[in-house]
Amino acid sequence: MAMTVSVENADQLRIGGLTPLTSVDYPGELAAVVYCRGCPWRCPYCHNADLQKPDGPSEPTWPEVLSFLECRRGLLDAVVFSGGEPTAQRALPAAMAEVRAPGFKVGLHTGGPYPERLAQLLPLVDWVGLDIKALPEDYPRVTGVPGSGERAWQSLRLLLDARVDLEVRTTPMPGMDDPAYLDRLSERLAKAGVGCWALQQCREVGEIDSSGRPRRLAESDPDVLNAARRFDRFLLRAA
Repeated sequence: MAMTVSVENADQLRIGGLTPLTSVDYPGELAAVVYCRGCPWRCPYCHNADLQKPDGPSEPTWPEVLSFLECRRGLLDAVVFSGGEPTAQRALPAAMAEVRAPGFKVGLHTGGPYPERLAQLLPLVDWVGLDIKALPEDYPRVTGVPGSGERAWQSLRLLLDARVDLEVRTTPMPGMDDPAYLDRLSERLAKAGVGCWALQQCREVGEIDSSGRPRRLAESDPDVLNAARRFDRFLLRAA
């Protein structure tokens, strides 16, 4: 999975969509979201599966995104790069730099598949939402890619050591959402030093194997209550 980290021009960023205004994708800020094409993983419950493949036209183009942002200076606080997996594209650092230049904060949604690229982005990001899908040894069951868990948890360590403003979020896959598993996962995250954990309800999207439908999570669940006590900030997000 190791890839070159050479940088491309921002105009080469392949975009699959733009949300012009959101108050939930960057905590405490009004933001636009740029959805980047391409992802090395194939999680069966992915809610942006149409962005997994890197091919396809950039809609909108990067110059069109910049033109939109110019009109929103003073109205928007931040720009979030989401996906897909933004770090799969070598044009991302240049795009982030162009967003920072006029004063926008930069947010990143990532699953952490490329820790070496993430390390290069640290000077450019103000906030990161990192998806931790499972315990590292169980990642191949989720992503279909051997070694993906080690890379995701390496990215977590990188962000914690860098003291980046960080939200770790988990959308548990059906079959890996039972109380005992979530208890082990939340304990491991807390011991790693995670301060903010968001547990997100899995949506019934795409084909999920015979393990069945997602467990319905509730704030009153004992394992959810126990997890909440482990973190400085805990959020339970509905589907």
